[in-house]
Amino acid sequence: MAMGAPILVEPKALSSPIDIALNELEGGMLPMTIRRTLPDGTFQDVPLKWLRQDE
Repeated sequence: MAMGAPILVEPKALSSPIDIALNELEGGMLPMTIRRTLPDGTFQDVPLKWLRQDE
């Protein structure tokens, strides 16, 4: 948000940028991918939603 990213949830009672970001993360709304480099030099792209515990 500080760099101009859009807010993906309705801020309702959330006023802190950290609370808003946590709500977006828990809601699975962040379109982010982690690129993991493997020992053999190849890489694996891991969508952030794969890391959620409840799915």
